[in-house]
Amino acid sequence: MSAETGKGRTAGPASRARGWLGRLISGSLLSEGQFFFFLSILIGLFGGLSVVCFQLAIDSTRFWLLTSSLRPPAVRVLLAPTLAGLVVAFLVQRFFPRVRGSGVNQTKAAVFIFDGHIPFNTVIGKFLTCALGIGAGHSLGPEDPSLQIGAGIASALGRRMQLSRDKLRLIAPVGAAAGLSAAFNAPISAVLFVIEEVIGNWSAGVLGAVVISAVASVTVERWFRGDAPLFRIPASHFRGLSDLPAFILLGIAGGYFSVFFLKLVLSARPRLKRLPQWTQYAQPAAAGLLIGMIGLRFPQVMGAGYGYMDQAMHDQYGWQLLLLLAALKLAATSFSFVSGTPGGLFAPTLFMGAMLGGAVGGFQQHYFPVLHAVSVGPYALVGMGVLFAGILRAPMTSIFMIVELTGDYSVIVPVMTANAIAYLISRRNQNVSLFDELSRQDGMNLPSMEERREETPLRAENAMRQFGAPVLSAGNTVREGREAVRGARESTLLVRGEFGWGSFPAAALESAGAKLGEDATIGSLCTQIGLPTLHPDEPLETALRLIEDHPLLPVVRRSNRDILQGVLGLQDILQAYRRSEEESEQWMT
Repeated sequence: MSAETGKGRTAGPASRARGWLGRLISGSLLSEGQFFFFLSILIGLFGGLSVVCFQLAIDSTRFWLLTSSLRPPAVRVLLAPTLAGLVVAFLVQRFFPRVRGSGVNQTKAAVFIFDGHIPFNTVIGKFLTCALGIGAGHSLGPEDPSLQIGAGIASALGRRMQLSRDKLRLIAPVGAAAGLSAAFNAPISAVLFVIEEVIGNWSAGVLGAVVISAVASVTVERWFRGDAPLFRIPASHFRGLSDLPAFILLGIAGGYFSVFFLKLVLSARPRLKRLPQWTQYAQPAAAGLLIGMIGLRFPQVMGAGYGYMDQAMHDQYGWQLLLLLAALKLAATSFSFVSGTPGGLFAPTLFMGAMLGGAVGGFQQHYFPVLHAVSVGPYALVGMGVLFAGILRAPMTSIFMIVELTGDYSVIVPVMTANAIAYLISRRNQNVSLFDELSRQDGMNLPSMEERREETPLRAENAMRQFGAPVLSAGNTVREGREAVRGARESTLLVRGEFGWGSFPAAALESAGAKLGEDATIGSLCTQIGLPTLHPDEPLETALRLIEDHPLLPVVRRSNRDILQGVLGLQDILQAYRRSEEESEQWMT
């Protein structure tokens, strides 16, 4: 705004717009919660548009560096990823140090460490370096970077609109869902992944904003690029139990394939990071040269490779070649990722899964044709989900993603079966998930969403104890009460009356006769009435919130709150947590 505006000059459109947005935020037009949902729509629109531009940049880079030919000239295949690696390394080391990696952990860090702050130069750097690296043929994908680009745009908008700190912490996942939704053309999978891996909870307010943003983003993406599924699946029919053995075999193979990939990446990455600083400039170029050498004979491994996945689903490769491509893609992706080249693992994971699944299907088709009643396509499709579940360890997303990317529900049973097997094998042989271990290698102590999912919540029934005295009625006399609790060892007695549940110290009953008379009612002794009650299945966090200065809380039946199941005191709750911690340590050892 011009300095002369306050001297009588008319404010310009920009200042009027800021004033209108200021009134929105301040609550004169909308509350902050309502404005947060309104902002989620804007984030979705901007996120979708930015991802469309990002995808066009990758396609243009590939066209200019590798041409549109399926078999680019050998010189370009060798030089493009090598020289691009040099440029990317220079940009990362000198200007954009935060763009290394896939972008998922950086988004989580914004939520749990930096109060939702993602510098906007990180968005610019991610856009430039990933478009150059992926377009030049590095074996990485655009989905994870799209997630961080969306999160960065959301963070910038949130700061610009001066949202509160609590809302700023939630704005990055909203943008992440927008970016991933547009990249995959799959809003359901984007929402599930963000909830499952970035946020870790299903609170209604966050879920609503994430869904709105994802829908707005995919609407923009489909406006420019169409609404067709990412893959065209050939018609097939799942027969049932007779087809399951091969899918079970695929789940087992995919699980161990995932473990090998994880151990390779997670062991090689810290070793390369410990090398002298000058090597950080050369590592992406060296990875690019190795990928180019593979690409001379097998160009399918370069870039994201979605077109080749589609070919694998339509039986255009033999099973031996499919298995070889899966192995070569594993090597190429490992080279690219551990070298520090910015880019994602979603697309390479799907590629390896499609090739491995197609190899299993082709093997069965060749050697056991009697058992084979479907084409190779469904095996490639299921393999994509298997590797996603085994490597990225987002089991719910891996199931819904395959259905959403293809629009085919016929393979939902084998997808669920094989994914579960691969996930369990990966969990058993690699204790720490990929994103958790990467964050630890980078010195960030981010919460493990996988560990949160595996935690068994403590409930009131885990801590409650039997009450060692009869429950008194408020209408009982002091004499009747004394007779009823004779021999009881409880320091606090519970009373049931019209006021609900109450309590008073047991010692007060002994002196009440002399002070109030033997015919006084028990209700007159209550020092606390209207006690909060718990049900056995309620979490202990609820008990901690309610207990305050109450010595005991009654645990009652859901079907009849007058029936006492047990009682809870502060010491009971603390002992339950202590037992749980000891059991966890014993299980780990």
